[in-house]
Amino acid sequence: MKTLERTLAIIKPDAVRKHAIGNIIEQLERNGFHILAMKILEISKHQAGQFYAVHAHRPFYNSLTDFMSSGPIVVLALERENAVADLRKLMGTTNPADAAEGTIRKRWATNIEQNAIHGSDADESARFELSYFFAGYELTG
Repeated sequence: MKTLERTLAIIKPDAVRKHAIGNIIEQLERNGFHILAMKILEISKHQAGQFYAVHAHRPFYNSLTDFMSSGPIVVLALERENAVADLRKLMGTTNPADAAEGTIRKRWATNIEQNAIHGSDADESARFELSYFFAGYELTG
């Protein structure tokens, strides 16, 4: 029996401003991701800072937290086999200029920072990230 994994995706403010939410969700579903939960919300710079605390000492931290708190985001709890790795592949590389054709970032990203979508990079980070935005009872699907 194959094991289902869960991961978090965030449709970032730049993609929301481009009205890309529906297209990105369609691409996720077309690639076998099951949406367990979804929310549209705005987060403060402080909340963005807590979420991205792992990057607190990186030079891009302040601009990242400014950007992530600059407008609405869509957070999605996703499930499928190999969810973390497969979402990373579907997203494309961080720099959209280097992203493969057909990836979300190739189509919707603005630049290396305003790159349309976030996805958990490992099972451990997926657990933290899912719990940051969703209470356990919201993910019983």
